[in-house]
Amino acid sequence: MQAVIESVECGYHAIFERRLNYGVNQVWAMLTENEKLTTWFSELKVDELRKGGYIKFDMGDGTFEKMEILELTEEAVLEYTWGEAIVRFELAEESEGCKLVLIEKINKLTDHTPRDLAGWHVCLDVIGRLLDGKEVRSRKAKWQKWYEHYVKALAVLQ
Repeated sequence: MQAVIESVECGYHAIFERRLNYGVNQVWAMLTENEKLTTWFSELKVDELRKGGYIKFDMGDGTFEKMEILELTEEAVLEYTWGEAIVRFELAEESEGCKLVLIEKINKLTDHTPRDLAGWHVCLDVIGRLLDGKEVRSRKAKWQKWYEHYVKALAVLQ
């Protein structure tokens, strides 16, 4: 499902929702346990899983960007800085699994914004496939499709 992009007082929110047929604990593990996290976002590593702790982004050149964890409620909320934006994951138990909501809180739309949105879109799809035990093939074609979609969606807002 594509993100819903809303204009808010301090910028924009891009809201992604996924319903997964897995327990909150299994989905939480995908977001917070490094061996699972790296299967869908290889550049990320949880350094300190606590409010005020950090998630590190491997820049690929030997340096790391520290992203501060702003809010953490075990198996419910994980929110951290993402450059000048904020990324928030919310999990809610449902009768047949859980609902995963990702909100990217964006201060200002840039040329990089559709790249991030396409990336998050594909990453969430990959989480679902991995939980289903399915193979993840090349992400590039899927990313390109969603990138073009989000470029168009954001053009309407500017």
